Amino acid sequence: MLTTLAQAAKLIRSKNAGPFWLTLDVMFEDAEVYRQVRDQHVISAERVAQLYGLDRGDVLVFASDSALALKVSMPRAQSSGSPADSDVFGGQQYAPLLDLQVRLEARPR
Repeated sequence: MLTTLAQAAKLIRSKNAGPFWLTLDVMFEDAEVYRQVRDQHVISAERVAQLYGLDRGDVLVFASDSALALKVSMPRAQSSGSPADSDVFGGQQYAPLLDLQVRLEARPR
């Protein structure tokens, strides 16, 4: 079944990780869905760099199997609170992740 990351995840959020970095969190409530998304590399440094116009080397992606979560750390386009910053807390920066396509395999009953 083809779906979006927004439909597969329990929570997708972003927040500041200091004034110059952002953290993106993608959390799941189902371990099998988490594993499928993780193993498809839906969230990869290459993909995030492309979505946010960054160099691949500036993006860090972490998988936390025990928390059923994927985490991304990346530099902010503008430092938090600078005159050009439109999102001081970084809370609206997750939006490009929402429509990423995910293929979920049906589970046997």
